[in-house]
Amino acid sequence: MMIEKLNHNSRTTEVDAALVRMIGAYRKTSLNSDAYLADLFAGLEGQSALMSEAIRRMKAESVLEEKDEMRDATLRSVFFMVQGMMYHPDPAVKAAAETVNKVLDHYGMSVIGESYATESSLIGSLLGDLAKPEVQTAIASLSGLAELVAALQAAQDDFEAARIAFEEEKGQETTQVNATALKREVVDIINNQLVVYLRAMAQVNDAVYGPFARTLSEIIADNNEAVKRRSKKKEPAA
Repeated sequence: MMIEKLNHNSRTTEVDAALVRMIGAYRKTSLNSDAYLADLFAGLEGQSALMSEAIRRMKAESVLEEKDEMRDATLRSVFFMVQGMMYHPDPAVKAAAETVNKVLDHYGMSVIGESYATESSLIGSLLGDLAKPEVQTAIASLSGLAELVAALQAAQDDFEAARIAFEEEKGQETTQVNATALKREVVDIINNQLVVYLRAMAQVNDAVYGPFARTLSEIIADNNEAVKRRSKKKEPAA
């Protein structure tokens, strides 16, 4: 029978999901007496575990990036609000804004471009300076600024929590394996070893190999159809 090959454009998460289904389907068969398949799936199970670890790390890193972007956006809002209030017609408001701006100027908005560790340290110091009594009095005079500073503190806390989760995820991994490289290896094994072997064995002995070959074919077809649908969504309208 003709089993199509796994689409190379499949995402890492799609390949991982397909592989998990393949392993599950294999375990339900009585093909463990086939030494070639047994060795092949033993290797694939190891690859699946590594891929799952790498994907978890990718997700943790993605969350970390999102939290950093939120923190950056909130910090910009604090700077922009204070800079705008420095032109307020009310002298009292203007004076309060200038007091807060002196603190902000000490750090500058360029902290956004620093490394995660440096930015976290600088924002932590900034929040500490903004919490000083004389600065708090000025902040209280500027409508909406206290809420923005509180939002910055929350964004900082969220980022630090995400950073801890990311570091813990990295620390739990036995090895730092690139998810994309793993995907390529797994797709190569599936296409050039598993699919090729089952195509041949299903022709030779359909009663033994046919059911699993057809299940594998369905798993791959489902994956490839999902990839095709996703690709079509990206195509511009004619």
